Amino acid sequence: MKLCIPVIGEREMALIAEVFASGHLAQGPKVAEFERRVADHVGTRHAFATSSCTTALHLSLAAVGIGPGDEVLVADFTFPATGNVVVHQRAVPVLVDVDPVTFTMDVEDLRRKITPRSRAVIPVDTFGCPADMERITAVAAQFGLPVIEDAACALGATCGGRPCGTPGTLGCFSFHPRKVITTGEGGMIVTDDDELAERIKLLRNHGGVGETFWYRYEAAGFNYRLSDVLAAIGIAQMEKLDELLSRRRELAGRLGELLADLPTIRCPADPPWGRHIFQSYVVMLDESIDRDRLVADLREADIETTVGTYALHDQPYFQQAWGYAAGQLPHSHAAFRRSLTLPLYPQMADEDPAIVVAALRKAIALQQGE
Repeated sequence: MKLCIPVIGEREMALIAEVFASGHLAQGPKVAEFERRVADHVGTRHAFATSSCTTALHLSLAAVGIGPGDEVLVADFTFPATGNVVVHQRAVPVLVDVDPVTFTMDVEDLRRKITPRSRAVIPVDTFGCPADMERITAVAAQFGLPVIEDAACALGATCGGRPCGTPGTLGCFSFHPRKVITTGEGGMIVTDDDELAERIKLLRNHGGVGETFWYRYEAAGFNYRLSDVLAAIGIAQMEKLDELLSRRRELAGRLGELLADLPTIRCPADPPWGRHIFQSYVVMLDESIDRDRLVADLREADIETTVGTYALHDQPYFQQAWGYAAGQLPHSHAAFRRSLTLPLYPQMADEDPAIVVAALRKAIALQQGE
């Protein structure tokens, strides 16, 4: 059983065919439509499609003016891209520990690490679980810091009744094949800030401003555009977003029920402040369980699992370049060592969660029986 399978059907193929027939393969009308659909869904004035969530985050940092020597506070338990984009701006990633239950940014650790050199905050909606954005934005506001929400996994999740990606200054989504909807590769920035929107529009397209017949280049921008081919897939995916979200929550609920009596596993759930969409179903294992051996044993049983994600401070680059030591951020370190992602995707049959849990129980029993 695969960890995740994208939901791709005839509608996606039909819209791709429209793009091929038009001859307009680069950024064009399909991108504009995809942007409108995402903006309408989350309720922002602006949305900008990008080539990935990584480029969306990088573009956001550039738009708010992050530069050499600036400190950017980053949730530590995340894919390395969240920290890498700070480095690409020649800024300093200040890694913040996470809450041990939700895996999202620890607000008190955030407050402790703000200095006069702090210039922005990047919380992460980990695995589709919303960060506590109300408290994070309140702390950031006290120090005049923009908040760039890494909502890569969280299209459709909510925090305090608001769609993820919207409580901060900017929100960034991913459309990688493991996300709730996909364009193959792709990302999106959403914002209500008109000035930042103009800056993003400029920087996304090489820094060029369209004249009558050519461009006038006002900045050293990037080519971070999405193609109409990929945007066509995104349009079709947005049409079934609500259905995909509902099925994910249904399957996550079933997995939680089946695992409820296992004392060696803690299951994910909605946080007090919001609604989880279970982009990934990530459990936390007891210290007595060898997670890596469990992954190997489950693959032998034809059940694909993997780590949750990475503790940046445990990675060689962040240690060598920025002086971090393994275990320095204890909750993120524990999550990196003990988290396990189980299969969850809308096409799973109703009986598949029971198959996954039976294999997991067997593998854990083998370890505990030794």
